Amino acid sequence: MVQQVTEGVSVTVETYYQPAQSNPIGSEFLFAYKIIIENLGTVPVKLLRRHWHIVESNGLYREVEGEGVVGQQPIIEPGSNYQYTSAANLRSDIGKMYGSYQMENLYNKRLLTISIPEFQLIAPFKFN
Repeated sequence: MVQQVTEGVSVTVETYYQPAQSNPIGSEFLFAYKIIIENLGTVPVKLLRRHWHIVESNGLYREVEGEGVVGQQPIIEPGSNYQYTSAANLRSDIGKMYGSYQMENLYNKRLLTISIPEFQLIAPFKFN
């Protein structure tokens, strides 16, 4: 599990390899990740966009950008959090992801760039 705080917003990530949805012989590896976004500040924020960097050990790199997360643009009140689970398909058994969220301070309409800490995606059999 990794965590980072930016502009009063904490982002925590926990990853899970999904063996039932993976096919190592076919170079298909599915990793789920749970994200907890906690508003440590004093004003509500709205998550507008996401920007991911996905790096694989086989040299593949891609970026994913879009509105919200899992079809939502949640408003996170001070002292509360928003959690979601998503997944990434890799062609290698080791990779990493990192990125940022664009959020809006709902009091002054200022846009915030919130860092998503880098996290590792490693199939458990690589630890042997």
